[in-house]
Amino acid sequence: MDIKKRIEELRNQMRKRNIEAYIVPSSDPHQSEYVAEHYTARTFITGFTGSAGTAIITLKDACLWTDGRYFIQAESELKDTGVTLFKMGESGVLTVEEFLKKSLNKGAKIGFDGKVISVEYFRILQKALENQEFSFEVKEDLIDEIWKDRPEMPCSQVVLHEVKFAGKSREEKLTQVVKEMKTMGADYYVVAGLDDIAWLLNIRGRDIKCNPLSIAYSVISQNKCYLFMDDRKITSEVRIELEKANVEIMPYNSLGKFLEGIKAGTILIDPAKTSTWINSAIKIKTVETMDITTRLKAVKNDIQIENIRTAMVRDGVAMAKFINWIKKTIKTRNITEIEASDKLEEIRKVGENFYDLSFGSISAYRANASMPHYSATEKNQATIKAEGLYLIDSGAQYLDGTTDITRTLAVGPLTEEEKTDFTLVLRGMINLTMQRFLYGTTGSNLDIIARIPLWNAGMDFKHGTGHGVGFFLNVHEGPHRISMAPNNVKLEKGMVVSNEPGVYKVEKHGIRTENLVVVQRDEITQYGGQFMKFETLTLCPIDLEAIDVSLLTIEEKNWLNNYHRIVFEKLSPYLQGEELEYLKQATLKV
Repeated sequence: MDIKKRIEELRNQMRKRNIEAYIVPSSDPHQSEYVAEHYTARTFITGFTGSAGTAIITLKDACLWTDGRYFIQAESELKDTGVTLFKMGESGVLTVEEFLKKSLNKGAKIGFDGKVISVEYFRILQKALENQEFSFEVKEDLIDEIWKDRPEMPCSQVVLHEVKFAGKSREEKLTQVVKEMKTMGADYYVVAGLDDIAWLLNIRGRDIKCNPLSIAYSVISQNKCYLFMDDRKITSEVRIELEKANVEIMPYNSLGKFLEGIKAGTILIDPAKTSTWINSAIKIKTVETMDITTRLKAVKNDIQIENIRTAMVRDGVAMAKFINWIKKTIKTRNITEIEASDKLEEIRKVGENFYDLSFGSISAYRANASMPHYSATEKNQATIKAEGLYLIDSGAQYLDGTTDITRTLAVGPLTEEEKTDFTLVLRGMINLTMQRFLYGTTGSNLDIIARIPLWNAGMDFKHGTGHGVGFFLNVHEGPHRISMAPNNVKLEKGMVVSNEPGVYKVEKHGIRTENLVVVQRDEITQYGGQFMKFETLTLCPIDLEAIDVSLLTIEEKNWLNNYHRIVFEKLSPYLQGEELEYLKQATLKV
């Protein structure tokens, strides 16, 4: 069934229920960014495969909203589907709420699956539409009615994550969470985020590609933790360890009845992570706050940080081997984008503690790299030739840490424009890395620093400068980020975040340089107080062949030389022969 037929089938279901607009978000019942195939409803109804976007189907129109990372990709994937692209944030483009107000008559009925829309978003929707007298039908998943070959719910086996990696036991974490619940006056706490549950109970799974998660809910009381999960996923070993921590395993689909059965007390929820379906099942008073687990998980302990440093050496060695391979091979033959990403995966897989990739690699040559979240396929991939720029954004899930790195490589002669753009992006990355900041600073306070070299040249990029990164968990993790979007979460010691400015020129090239950094304490000054700084975790050469050294300041040159000195010291013991020689040349002083 093609997209147009699917949309018409959905409209038939809408007509039966007198629904005039149906909202299909990207999320699952756990508000995940990346979802299991079972929950790719938005892709099913529009054909758009990006990780972020919202579809609205009315009886007349089919529309998709997505952000600047995906404009080019969406234009391509929506061609001939009958779906109209709305470019979020662009001047004159209607928001979802504005579109609904303009397109529907007063009193119209709007539908969505209440399990995949958060309490927070539903309230935003209601407030924006409060004078329209709209009603909402939220009990049925209409996509399920028409998706006849919908993939089954995943059922991967749960594995335990050892304390030697995690740094804290599940018992310690549960004790800490219950202590915070008491201070908030909560008798129960509903945890819906999959990475929150995985972190809390030191468990991992394979239910979502590249995300080591198992689909589950959790409810914590003052003296017990309930885990709602498909029983088939749990081995006897896992069950024994969970029961030691007073964790009771219950059927995944029993959460609603469980919540309805709680008749007294107070339940803590995070409106951003809790679905409207969960909220409707709760019959007692709620306390609302950001997930306790989200806040605790974001601050890595000293054992985790040391483990990440070890994982970064391993990942850096893999990257050095890959860059040497591509630089050498391109001199004798062309390489496809998929061949390149497959080669990097092959190298990474043999590393100790490797579990999976941390996301699908972005392997992009020249113009393809102008799409920040480009994904090569057999049909659309480019052939890499011995000229221009090639971008590889990739990462791995190791038992001892999650990596995410972008390097843009000169695979042959470059134009002056390519070198200039590369150097301006590099300057932004370096300047943010070097910046000290007062304790209490947020990522949105710092974002401009990475953009200044580009702004001064009349350029910008349509994505955040940095996202939080999990520990053997989601490669995108909150609550902190470095972005122009307002964020009131202060940067704490132990928070890991990416630093990845870029520039994207349609039909020309895309350039991004990305390192992961961790927030550390700097000195306390008499006239300022506690200052903070970034420690760089990522270890991989930055391509000297792509830099216009004349554009770098003395401070920037010193930073680059010192970084490359550390890269060589850390990686060289694990390389030999031509790979070691490559590393020597790649880390020479500028």
